Amino acid sequence: MLNFNYSIPTKIFFGKGQVDVLEEQIKDYGTKVLLTYGGGSIKKNGIYDRVTDILNQNNIEFYELSGIEPNPDIKSVREGVKICKDNNVDLILAIGGGSTIDCSKAIAAGYYYDGDPWDLVSKKAPVTNALPLGVVLTMSATGSEMNSGAVISNRETKQKLHIMHPNLMPKFSILDPTYTFTLPKEQTAAGIADIMSHTFESYFTLNDGAYLQDRFAEAILKTCIKYGKIAYDEAENYEAKANIMWAAPNAINGLVLCGKNAIWSVHGIAQELTAYYGLTHGVALAILTPVWMEYVLDDERVDKFAEYGVNVWGIDPNKDKYEIAKEAIEKTSEFFTSIGLPKSLREVGIGEENLEKMAQAAIDDKGGVIGNFKPLYYDDVLEILRRAL
Repeated sequence: MLNFNYSIPTKIFFGKGQVDVLEEQIKDYGTKVLLTYGGGSIKKNGIYDRVTDILNQNNIEFYELSGIEPNPDIKSVREGVKICKDNNVDLILAIGGGSTIDCSKAIAAGYYYDGDPWDLVSKKAPVTNALPLGVVLTMSATGSEMNSGAVISNRETKQKLHIMHPNLMPKFSILDPTYTFTLPKEQTAAGIADIMSHTFESYFTLNDGAYLQDRFAEAILKTCIKYGKIAYDEAENYEAKANIMWAAPNAINGLVLCGKNAIWSVHGIAQELTAYYGLTHGVALAILTPVWMEYVLDDERVDKFAEYGVNVWGIDPNKDKYEIAKEAIEKTSEFFTSIGLPKSLREVGIGEENLEKMAQAAIDDKGGVIGNFKPLYYDDVLEILRRAL
């Protein structure tokens, strides 16, 4: 196991009614808040009214940035930074899922930067500080409520890039599973695929001796498999939604990555599908993951896939290890299909027209190679995209 440092300073308030802590948490940081949210569903399901009532009752001044798009665009970040600077905001409160939280993190960093916030995302300038951030979560997926990273798109340049800094870690996150009850089924499904993919990216490594972390990862995967279909079929099943909601941050808060050297693979390819087509991130991951698994399966990696098949899917360990591996990959694909996710790019209207451009962009963003479980170069990425058609 490799050396590691681990710190999760985010306060988590989990369960029904935990929004009641909002006033005391905000007042630890100030009395001027920027509310950030997406398309307005929080106004239909009552979450917006509950939050703003708390703010008004406690004389907390607030401003709003609405309409944050899925796969948040740098334009929304720029708008949010301007609001914060013009009004000397003390804290950003993100109400929503990963897109809203990621946009809010970039706004928080941009507040302390005099130039274009895209400079921070594109690494032309370093993040030096950030406004405090709080979260009221409404979707289980990215785990952004409990980590220090964010992904921001630039639709003009067809880029989707990652920004990370310790100061982007939310100060507190309120996780009420009932706030996911009104989520559309397709978003629930995409979120589950995202959680599983985050876990896969840390799980599939070679010879690192991180036994405990792999067992953590398998527990997260088994939780998604056990409760994913229930959460998809039964919108108000609290037990299912609660378990999925807690799986999401634990898949990507560093816990399963400790002591490992995991450089992610599938996410780098999936981001190009979002950048070029606006494809929902979790949908892209569901399509690509089984294809990637089949592509990288070989003599050096078959033992890891067999371990996955036995420990996660309960496949008979006495079978041939390649048989176990292939069955595990097929079960993964079947699970995604069972929660309404597509199996191919053509199903979502994507053809061959941009495959070469996306393959090139994927490796350009990562210095010419993606991942280290099995390093992927241009020809590899292009072949995976072709097989995903």
